[in-house]
Amino acid sequence: MTTSTQFQTFADLYTGLEQAVRVTTGVATTEQQAKRAINVALYDMHLGVDYKLPWAERRAVIRTQDDYSTGTVSISKGSTSLTGASTLWNTANAFSVNSARANGRIIFAGVRQPYIVQAVGSDTAITLTEKFTETTLASGSTYTYYEDEYDLAADFLRPIDMQRFSLEASIDLISRTEFRRRYPTNTTPGRPAVATILDFAPSGSTTPIRRVKLAPYPNDFFQIPYTYVTAYLAVSSAGAAQTNMTADTDEPIVPLRYRHAIFYHALAAWYRDKKDDTRSQEAKAEYVDIMSRIIMDTEVGAPRPQLRPRVSGYVRSAKSPYTRGGTRGRFDRGRFDEMGD
Repeated sequence: MTTSTQFQTFADLYTGLEQAVRVTTGVATTEQQAKRAINVALYDMHLGVDYKLPWAERRAVIRTQDDYSTGTVSISKGSTSLTGASTLWNTANAFSVNSARANGRIIFAGVRQPYIVQAVGSDTAITLTEKFTETTLASGSTYTYYEDEYDLAADFLRPIDMQRFSLEASIDLISRTEFRRRYPTNTTPGRPAVATILDFAPSGSTTPIRRVKLAPYPNDFFQIPYTYVTAYLAVSSAGAAQTNMTADTDEPIVPLRYRHAIFYHALAAWYRDKKDDTRSQEAKAEYVDIMSRIIMDTEVGAPRPQLRPRVSGYVRSAKSPYTRGGTRGRFDRGRFDEMGD
């Protein structure tokens, strides 16, 4: 660490914290506490204001899939095994995506409720997540496979715009409750106009799977660009994005000129939890001041308070100085407007 320069790496930040609170550096237990304080401060710095911090914004694109109805199907009542004839479910299309995939939907002719695909075994074999409850479908029955849910970027935390999922594609964003109320079966095809964000936590895992659900469901290949706030707040020396700083050479995604804010937030927490004195409030006040200036500094193009004197009346009169009330005549605005010597 170079003590005369701005904080840059993880080692700079946690060592600077240790030095500021006057503890011995290099002690494993104290160092772990300082590292945790820095990582917590990094997360807290982005909590609630991340959509105003441009360095946390990312852009990605979803490519939707065309619906698929080639061939025919058959399935018995009470079974989860769907058999196809002249189908190519396990064959890739022009975009290197199979014609049918796990979590896709299948709706059968005469059946209102769609079924979810659990697995695709071959070009002619699909396993459904639930048993088929309708009357047995004999060979030659028609169907439509479609996808209305798509995985979001691995680091997706939240959308930038809480009301528009994609501005370019004109797709509104609504709550899950509202989406279920308006689209209980979601079996209408078309160009997507509405979306909601879904969170799935697989059994035995605390890591959520983030997906977007679209309505109407896409019946063609569409490009849907979207912007979001990243959950990856650090980067390794090799350039790998990650959620926390762990190695000494890791760096936060925060621009170099703002990284001292992380230090002051961690310093306030350290004084609060370990010293219990007024220095915590002083460090917190410094952090709040820095964050206020950061937000003002990064809001490029945002409206600013301006003093604008009301001069429109004078301008109008100056344009027509000899007209008043529809009649001709000199109209003085005071000595400033007089034409005398």
